[in-house]
Amino acid sequence: MIEQNMYRPTYLDCHSTTPVDPRVVEVMIPFFTTHFGNPASTNHLYGWEAETAITQAREIVAAAIGATSGEIIFTSGATEANNLAIKGVAESYFDRGRHLITVQTEHRAVLDPFDYLQSLGFDLTLLSVQPDGFIDLDQFQQSLRSDTILVSVMAANNEIGVLQPIEVIGQICRDRHILFHTDAAQAIGKIPLHVEKMSIDLMSLTAHKVYGPKGIGALYIRKHTPRVKVAPQLHGGGHEHGMRSGTLYTPQIVGFAKAIQLALTEMDHETQRLTQLRENLWCTLSSLEGVFLNGHPSQRLPGNLNISVAGVDSEALLLGMQPIAAVSSGSACTSANANPSHVLKALGRSTPQALASIRFGLGRFTTAQEIDAVATETVAMIQSLRHGRKILF
Repeated sequence: MIEQNMYRPTYLDCHSTTPVDPRVVEVMIPFFTTHFGNPASTNHLYGWEAETAITQAREIVAAAIGATSGEIIFTSGATEANNLAIKGVAESYFDRGRHLITVQTEHRAVLDPFDYLQSLGFDLTLLSVQPDGFIDLDQFQQSLRSDTILVSVMAANNEIGVLQPIEVIGQICRDRHILFHTDAAQAIGKIPLHVEKMSIDLMSLTAHKVYGPKGIGALYIRKHTPRVKVAPQLHGGGHEHGMRSGTLYTPQIVGFAKAIQLALTEMDHETQRLTQLRENLWCTLSSLEGVFLNGHPSQRLPGNLNISVAGVDSEALLLGMQPIAAVSSGSACTSANANPSHVLKALGRSTPQALASIRFGLGRFTTAQEIDAVATETVAMIQSLRHGRKILF
C-alpha cells in the first residue's frame, strides 16, 4: 500500500497520462451504480438509459472533430484504434495495392502494426524526418505510388510534441485517392481538429491524455466521399456496427465525452497558459550550457518540452529528476540496458544525446509556482552532476 504522507514530486508527465478531472469522475459515477445497464439490452429501462448515454457521448465525440456520430467507433484506447485502422484498411484494400507509408517517429502502436503487415508481404515506406521533427513534404510526395493504399502520420508527436502539417498531407492523399489515417491521441482537446477540413479518413483518439479515464478511445472512420472500408479485428456480437464486438463500457464512454467537452471549452485559455509556462521553463533550462531542445521550438504541443542534456550520465540524470518531478526520458533505461528513443534518433541525435533526454509534459493542473521550482531545482541538479566534468557532447 502507498503511504498517504509519502512525498510526491511535481507531476510533469502528461504525455504519458493525465489525472481524471473531478468533473469527469462526477458524470461517470451514476453509470457504475444507478444506470449500470447493458446498452445492448434494448428491452428495458436500464438498457435504454445506457444506450441513450452512449448515443449522446458519440455525438459529442463526433462533433469535436467535425464528424457524424455514425462515424465513431468506441475502442479500448488509441492502440486498439490504430490497429483497427491500419490492419482493417490493409485487409480491406489489399486487392488494390500493398504499399503503406508511415513515419519513423510514430508511436509503437502505429509502427508495430505496420511491421506486422510488412511481415505478411506488404511493402512499407518509413519516411525520415528533418532535424526539427517535420517530414519533408517533397520526399513524402515522391514516396507515393500507384499501389499506395494507406498513409499514417500522427497529428502531434508523443515525445517531442511536433505538430505535423496534417491538413496539407491530407489534401495530398485525397488528390491521389489514398486513404489517410492520423493518430490524434496527443492532439485531441489540445489543438483544433476537423476531419473534413483536414481530409482525414481515419483518426485514432483516446481519453486518458485529455483528463478522461483510461481504457477508452475511439476510431473515426469516414462514411462518405469516400466511404472507407475497414475489416473488423474483433468478432463476436456485432457491436459498433460490426466493427468492434464487445459490451460497451458506458461509464468510460460518458467520461470520455465529458473530458473532450471540457478540453474544447478550455482549449484557448490552456494553450496560452501552458505555452507561457513551457517558455518560462525553457528560458531557465536553456541558460545552461549544453542543453538542447528536441523538436521545433514553436510548432509543438503547448505543454511539451523535450531536452537533451550534455555532460551528465543519462541514468544519473533520470535518478536526479525523481525527487524533483515525475518526467519521462523518452527512452527505456535500466541499469542493465539502455535503449535510445527512436524518435530522438530519427531527429539525428547521437545515442548519448538521446539517452540523456527529459520530456516535460505540462498539463491542466500544473501551476506557475511548480514550474518555477522545478526549473530552479533541475538546473541545480544538472550543475551538481556536472561538477568537475566537461561537456561530453
